[in-house]
Amino acid sequence: MKAPLITPVNLLISAMTVLLSGSLQGAERTADEIADIYRTAAALAAGTEHESLRGVVCPASPRIPPEPATGNNATGQARTIPPLADWYREPARVFDELYFVGTDDHSSWAIVSDEGIILLDTLYDYATGDAIVGGLQKLGLDPGDIEVVIISHGHGDHHGGAKYLQDEFGARIVMGAADWDTVAQDQRNPIPRRDIEATDGMRFDLGNASITLYHTPGHTDGTMSSIVTVHDNGEEHTVAYWGGTSIRPTTPTDNVKLYIDSAVRFRNIARQANADVLLANHLIFDGSREKLPVLAARGAGDPHPYVVGFDVISRYLTVAENCARAEMAYR
Repeated sequence: MKAPLITPVNLLISAMTVLLSGSLQGAERTADEIADIYRTAAALAAGTEHESLRGVVCPASPRIPPEPATGNNATGQARTIPPLADWYREPARVFDELYFVGTDDHSSWAIVSDEGIILLDTLYDYATGDAIVGGLQKLGLDPGDIEVVIISHGHGDHHGGAKYLQDEFGARIVMGAADWDTVAQDQRNPIPRRDIEATDGMRFDLGNASITLYHTPGHTDGTMSSIVTVHDNGEEHTVAYWGGTSIRPTTPTDNVKLYIDSAVRFRNIARQANADVLLANHLIFDGSREKLPVLAARGAGDPHPYVVGFDVISRYLTVAENCARAEMAYR
């Protein structure tokens, strides 16, 4: 029998297992003590790459209750549109067939094939025209070629521009069934017509491009994560795209449990796919604010800043898992 592969991730997980089992045995511990053990495990996994993720997802100790919703969040009124200078970011070609057309906070990714474009997430509606449509045009691409728009989860910063793309270009919108239900009740963002309900393992092939969706509930009930094949000067790489990230004290307990299971499952999916590229729908989570300038200055023979290897992807999902377990300590 072949010996199991020993990697830094395996060693890290083994160390965390010993830490957790030893620390949770014996005397009954407080929620803060249990949560702190998982936060420590998350910090070990985060290293230097995933500190932003850990800072957002791991609960604080002592916990600070969320403030009650006020203003637009409480009333469902139209959101205040920030000036373009506050959020605009230049579009960029990231891989041979993958393009960034997002803002300084939120990502939208265009997978371009010889038969059309698959778009992954759409930003707030106010940014769709300048960032996505204008961004594609700046890159020499035709937004009229958008065939499929995949929404990772049903929050306005990701589905807000879907209706515009649907109405203007006839794009088909894909979203998890539960999130279609949620979006139908949205009082702050344009609501697209219900097109395609995403299912676990659903695959879209468009020309030489393909993307496979996986149901990873927790952030929302219908969150979908993705595996995408891309190329860098013809060399193949595999993208793991985590569909929904944050957890809050107001997140239902069942959703936190689902989030843990989803993180573990998607880590295994990414491993089986030999994923070596990590992308997210917020720039702080995949380091795009730092990586896009590096990519723009990349010289011949320089490493690709987005090709990070599976170890980095695995630790990202390990951070997400353990932060969710820390939140469960308070339930």
